[in-house]
Amino acid sequence: MKILVSNDDGIDSLGIQVLVETLKTIADVTVVAPLKEQSAMGHAITMKTPLRVIKYYKNGEFFGYAVDGTPADCVKMGIRNIMETPPNIVISGINHGSNTAVNTVYSGTVSAAREAAIMDVQAIAVSVTSHTATKFEYAAKICKLLAYKLLSEPLVRGTFLNVNVPDLDEKDVKGIVFTKQGKSKWDDIYEKRQDPYGRDYYWLTGNLVVSDVEPDTDQGAINNNYVSITPHHFDSTDYKTYEVIRNWKI
Repeated sequence: MKILVSNDDGIDSLGIQVLVETLKTIADVTVVAPLKEQSAMGHAITMKTPLRVIKYYKNGEFFGYAVDGTPADCVKMGIRNIMETPPNIVISGINHGSNTAVNTVYSGTVSAAREAAIMDVQAIAVSVTSHTATKFEYAAKICKLLAYKLLSEPLVRGTFLNVNVPDLDEKDVKGIVFTKQGKSKWDDIYEKRQDPYGRDYYWLTGNLVVSDVEPDTDQGAINNNYVSITPHHFDSTDYKTYEVIRNWKI
C-alpha cells in the first residue's frame, strides 16, 4: 500500500508525526506537507507564484517534502510530481482542532482530502477535537483501520471521509458513528485593535454556534465523545433546489 500524507498544520506538527509513524507499520508512506501552518486556507491553490519543495528532516532523518504552498498544492505536487506512481490513499492530518459543520468549508485539512478525491484517489481527512490536542494515537489507529477498509471497499468516485476524534484516551471514547455534516456555524467578528503607533488593525474572533446536537451529525457525535466519520463529496450541488429552479423562466 502506498499512502500520501499531508496536513494544514505544517510538516513539523505533532499530529502528522504520530500519523506517519503509525502508517509506516502498514504502508509505504510519502509525506508532502506545507512548510508553514496553513490552517483555514480552504481549497486555495497557488497560481501566480512558483512553488518550492525542500527535503525535510526530523532528528537527522528524512521525513518528507515541505512545500511553501497550501494543503491542496501539496496533494497535487505529491501525486503529480513527487511520487512515481499515484498513492492508493491520501490521508490529511492529524489536525489540531475539530473540522465539523461549516469548518469543513474553511479547513485546509479537509481540502487536502477533497483535492485527492478530485484527482480520483481515495482520501481521509482526520482531526482531533482540541487545538491543544495531545492524544493522537487513537486517531492514527482509526486511520490505519480505514485505510485497509478503503482498499477492500473503495468509496464512490469523488467521495472522501472526514473523521473527527475526541481528544481522549481510547478507553474513554464511547464508540464510532457514521454521521452527516452538521449545520453549526461561526458567530465571528473582526475585533478592532491598535498597534503601539496608534494604527488600527483587526483580529478575527468568534465562537462556533452549535445548533445541531443530534447524534447523527458530526458535531453531535463529538459532543457526546464519539468518533464521527462523515462522507463528503466535492460536488456541492443542491439537487433538491435544482429540481425546483430548473423550470424557472427568466
